[in-house]
Amino acid sequence: MMKKTKFGCTRCNYTAKGKIVMKTSEVIDEAVSVAVVDENVGKVHPITDYDCEKCNHKKSYFWIRQMRSGDEPESKFYECLKCKNVIRVDD
Repeated sequence: MMKKTKFGCTRCNYTAKGKIVMKTSEVIDEAVSVAVVDENVGKVHPITDYDCEKCNHKKSYFWIRQMRSGDEPESKFYECLKCKNVIRVDD
């Protein structure tokens, strides 16, 4: 609750006389459940075609990450589905 002695409109310069009491309230509904993804349980990255340098397997997980400053391009990472070898590709 907030009490002010002068309260008015900044657009039309109206000023209320006397004390003004302002009340605010918020009704919160039931909590909404949020799905949490645990990377340790399963892979969450998309699968793409990329030849593994180690075992020549054709499919890999794929993700990108900004490793340097914002004006530099991001790094691409590929993880082989078969041997779990991770390859970093910088353009």
